[in-house]
Amino acid sequence: MRNATENANELVEDLTLMYNKARQEMITTELLDITGGAEALA
Repeated sequence: MRNATENANELVEDLTLMYNKARQEMITTELLDITGGAEALA
């Protein structure tokens, strides 16, 4: 039972890391779009 709990916790950590990386990529893309639009207006 302990192994199952440890594996589940490890899976949660891995999935959280994947989610955070994907979220950061989306944020970075959005910021690049915003700054690109601002530069086009300048």
